Amino acid sequence: MLLASAIMLTLAGLRAQSEAEMKAWQEFMTPGSMHQMMARFNGEWNEDITHWMQPGAEGMKSTASCVNTMILGGRYQESRHTGSFFGMPFEGLSWLGYDNGKKLFVSTWIDNMGSGIATMEGPWDEKTKTIDLRGKATDPMTGKDVPMRQVFKIIDDHTQVVEMYGVYQGKEFKNMEIRLTRKN
Repeated sequence: MLLASAIMLTLAGLRAQSEAEMKAWQEFMTPGSMHQMMARFNGEWNEDITHWMQPGAEGMKSTASCVNTMILGGRYQESRHTGSFFGMPFEGLSWLGYDNGKKLFVSTWIDNMGSGIATMEGPWDEKTKTIDLRGKATDPMTGKDVPMRQVFKIIDDHTQVVEMYGVYQGKEFKNMEIRLTRKN
């Protein structure tokens, strides 16, 4: 009788753990308000880009465009960028998601100007309408990871600004600004 009671208690504990695990997984996988916010920015965008090679240098201007599409059941936003950069054809691809478990945005970036993958994550600030993403990319000169930062600002439903920060001589500096405007 004692053994049967112990087995029943163990099974009840496993069932409770499974129910808690199922609930956690359900919350982790279900798109929420942050995913809905990303979906508002689906569509085609123009990009006006300013790039600085080092602090104090004159900014170089270029243009590009991107198409944003929610993928995988509305969990991630894929952005495909095309244009020219330093007189060469440019293609870039990013994925932005909101990790319900970490309560952070996560982002990856690849392009035809390199062979590495940049990864970043960061919080949403409702007051300033910004995502402050921090992560790492490969320095082609050393082959080592270097810190990077991207500040994604929502100005309104038709305008966004992305600021990219790199490291120059050990100090962070803004090396790129992209002003995105929605195509009509």
